[in-house]
Formats: sequence, C-alpha cells, structure tokens
Amino acid sequence: MHRIRTSAHLIRVAQIVTALCIAPGLAAVAAPPLGSYNADIKESSISGISSGAFMAVQFGVSWSSIVKGVGVIAGGPYYCAQGTAADGLLGNFGPDLRATGPCMKGPPPDLEPVFEKTDEWARRGDIDDPHNAANQRIYIFSGYNDSVVSPKVGDAARRFYLHYLSGGSNGNLFYQSAIGAGHSQVTADYGLPCNKNEGDFIDDCDYDQAGIILQHIYGALNPRSYGALSGKLLSFDQRELTSPASPASYSMAETGFVYVPEACAALQPCRVHIALHGCKQNFDAIQDRYIEHAGYNEWADTNRLIILYPQTIAGNPVSDPFTPLNPFGCWDWWGYTNFNYAVKSGRQITTVKAMLDRLTRGYVRDPAPLTTAGAGSEIVVNDVSDTGVAIAWTQVAGAQGYKVNRASDGEAGFTPIGWVSQPSFGDLGLRPSTSYRYKVTVTLGGGAEGPSSPVVAATTLPVPPRCDTPGTCSVR
Repeated sequence: MHRIRTSAHLIRVAQIVTALCIAPGLAAVAAPPLGSYNADIKESSISGISSGAFMAVQFGVSWSSIVKGVGVIAGGPYYCAQGTAADGLLGNFGPDLRATGPCMKGPPPDLEPVFEKTDEWARRGDIDDPHNAANQRIYIFSGYNDSVVSPKVGDAARRFYLHYLSGGSNGNLFYQSAIGAGHSQVTADYGLPCNKNEGDFIDDCDYDQAGIILQHIYGALNPRSYGALSGKLLSFDQRELTSPASPASYSMAETGFVYVPEACAALQPCRVHIALHGCKQNFDAIQDRYIEHAGYNEWADTNRLIILYPQTIAGNPVSDPFTPLNPFGCWDWWGYTNFNYAVKSGRQITTVKAMLDRLTRGYVRDPAPLTTAGAGSEIVVNDVSDTGVAIAWTQVAGAQGYKVNRASDGEAGFTPIGWVSQPSFGDLGLRPSTSYRYKVTVTLGGGAEGPSSPVVAATTLPVPPRCDTPGTCSVR
C-alpha cells in the first residue's frame, strides 16, 4: 500500500504547486535558471524507467565519452524502435509497430540492423564511440511481473551492451531479472505492492534500486540518509534550455527539478546523476511523487550527488499544433520529435545535455578523486540475482586498478576473475542458490599490489518462478 505522507512532505508539495500555479502573466518568471556547481561532467551518470530507460540508453550511447554509468529499468536496447521521419507523425508508435510491439511486448527485434546503424552514426560523429561502454558501468533491470515491457526486451539491452564490450562485461554490466517487480521504479519502502503495473509505477519490493544503481556506477557510498535531508529540491526553467524553440515543441515541460545537497550548494566537489521518469510519471501526471520517492535523494544527500529531474509533458497536436503527439508524456525513443531523436542532435538529448553542461559549468579541477569516507576499507555486496553478484568498494586514492578475486562455496583459495579500473564489479554467469566469497586487491603504480579488502560473502537467488501472467505471479 502507499506509505502515509508526512505533514512536512505535504507542505513541500503545496510549496511546489503554489510556485507553479501562478497567473498566466507571470509565467515567464515561474522558475529561476538552472544553477552551476563544482561538478566534473565526466563523472556524470544517468538512469531511467520505461521510456526514461530507453532515453537513458540513448543519452548514454550518444554521449558515452562523458557518461560514467547508465541505469536501465524496464527498458530496452539502443534505437530499438528504429523510427524515422518517413514513418509519419507517430514514428513507429502505433499498433503492431516496433515501439509498441517488439520493443515492449517482445520478442525484441533483430539487433544486427541496430549495430549497423550505431556504428554508422559513430563513424559520422553523430554519437560517441559505442565501445566507450568499456569505461561505463551498466545496470539493467527487468522485473518478472512486468506486464508492460517484457523481460525479453531487457535481455536485448543486455545483449546490445555485451556486443560493445566484446562479448564479455568484465565487470562493467550487471543484469537483474530475478526480482518479482511489476513495471515500476522499485524502492525499499514506498509504493504499491511489488508485482503491480499501475498507479504511479513505483513499487515497494524491499529493494533499494536507486542505491544499487548509484553504487554500481560510483562504488561503495556512504549510507543513505534516513532522516531529514539537508539539501533542497529546486525548480528551474527548462525554457531557456530549448530556446529559441519552445519546450512544448520538444514535448518538454516549462519547469524541471534538481535536488542539490547542502555540500554541493556550497560548491564542494560533487557529481551529477540524471534521473528520467517514465510515461505517466511526469510532474503534471503525479506531481512530485517520482521526484521525492524514486530513492535517489537520500543517497545524494550523503554522497555529494546532484540529482537532475528533467520533465516532459503530454502533447496533442489537435489542441496545440506546435506540440508533438505524445499522449502519456513519454520520452522520445521512437521519433515523435524528429528523425534524429536517438543521436546527439536529437531535440530532447540536446536539451538534457544543455542541462548537464549548465550544472557542471562551475567545475574546479581537483587532482584528488572524489571519494567517500574510509576509502579502500569497505567492500559491500551491492546486489544479487539468480546468476550474478554485484560488489562495490570504496575508491583508493592513487590506485591504478583493482583485481577482483572469487572463491566458490567450499573452496579455500581465491581465483582472480577480473581487473577493473572502477570500484565495482558485476559477476555474471553464476549458479543459482550458491554461495561465493569475494575480495579485492588494489593495483598500485608500476603494477605493484597493494592491500586487499576484507572478504564478503554472497549467495545467489533461486531461479525465479515461471511467470506466464505477469502482474499476478508471487514475489519471493
């Protein structure tokens, strides 16, 4: 069931609504410009749910040279719908066409044409080199109760990334498909029951998805805040970031939101994570419930992370001829804004990039990496599926890389399974219901080995139950 909302929270909602519900003549000053902070653009990351997941993949592929990691919740591979302007006003979003058919219900389309188009765009400079995925951390989630986007589509996203990781993730990618979630942003303690595919599309599965995504991208973080947050949720004007075009012509709202921790407002070194809502989750549809309850702000507050929440709008050209047809406020992953929607010059991608540029404009280069307290002393089991374990650890200053070692149940010694430059690792291809132990050894300059982390143990989940009717299947 929905959690009871505190009076303080209701006051905040009222403040946001009051700020937005102003007289038409004052609309031009409804929100201030987006601010600038001391954040390195190359430490940025992005995640999204549903249409936001498809957009997160598009943005992460287009700008792979600066995107450190991508979280894909109930989404699919890059350029899945393969829409073009020639497909008409609806692009490929119509009955029995790619966006609503293979890219949602499955089976997903053949990826060979997608690889060909991706490589062509990379050669032309329309997107960055997709092999930059080797420098990214990728998290993909498909709930087995999802009745909107088939888990087979999520698996196609996994295969897309593996193609550019030369067939093996080497720790970059973690795929979670053993949780009984419906089509939703999944949380530890807020939302509808875990198997639901309705309402605000936020489900309580006792699974801290936001934290798992952030730790897979950035390594072990300080624990999330469980009390009052120190930062502020700010509204900002999206209109100046689409100018001279109107945001409505891009199917974007006039106002977006950003969560800024107190330390980031004080211009301490910070990082930016972009969180993209799904269809029917924009502010007009559910007010601030995605922004407040997706789970990112609590982690941001204790780890100097700025969370950007761009906003779309629903559109109908019958009532507004300058607005694309987008009845559910989805992000454009099939071509309703223009034929180039999936590359750097795409209207929505350009706008989100402009937001990221603005947020990171105040960056002051610091030779010391941004680390959490106790660097090098902590290793955590970040997530487990039926065939994988994700671990993360705190970054060690001066480390050239990290050697990941594993011991299977009953084995006394550890075996090296990978070497990574970032402080996280997704170990896939494991046996269900099996225990494993891990430790990480630091590699220093010249190849010398530094200290090893403590040992952590994890047990993979059982094979998920068969789910022939998603939304009705039991949740373990």
